[in-house]
Amino acid sequence: MSAITDKARDFWDRISPRERNLVVLLGVAAPVILALWLGSAIHDGLGAMDHANNRARKALAAVESMRAKGESKPASDDALAAMTTDSLSLPTYITNAAKQAKFDIKGAITPHGSQTKGDFVTNSASLQVEKLDIEEAKDFLHALETDSKVVAITKLDIDRDFRDKDKLRMDVEVSAYSKVPKASGSDAGSAATGSSTKASH
Repeated sequence: MSAITDKARDFWDRISPRERNLVVLLGVAAPVILALWLGSAIHDGLGAMDHANNRARKALAAVESMRAKGESKPASDDALAAMTTDSLSLPTYITNAAKQAKFDIKGAITPHGSQTKGDFVTNSASLQVEKLDIEEAKDFLHALETDSKVVAITKLDIDRDFRDKDKLRMDVEVSAYSKVPKASGSDAGSAATGSSTKASH
């Protein structure tokens, strides 16, 4: 330690007053420059985090809006007018929506069968999509909701990708609605005849 002190003293004695002033100035400026650099780095990091959070908030807001639209979508006159007795192929419909959003569905699309309630039949299918950016997610959900008046998003869960916070993972359930086919005249007549026969017995 003393050797280092002696060398520093010798160096100080050898340099000129002007060089001494420069050394003092450097000693004062170095901590200031370091503090400014650290402050800038922290500011840039916080800015990047804030930008990512803003993007995530916008995505969640768009998704929440579409979720509310899907869960509370009324059976409007236009939808009823477009509804037929033919059941829409949901896997094809969902795949086409993904193509519009410019990505491919890598997982399985799982049909859930059909349910009949009153005069309407509901067919549902679910899928999981991963590693979507905000624009892809928005375009995909928009296509699902708007390409057909008889289709709605009936369930939607969204999370950030744990490996890439700028990407999203979604669990989606899509439902298509159709009308119950009416019995033909011959079927109705057969049913009426059968009822009369039973009554006569």
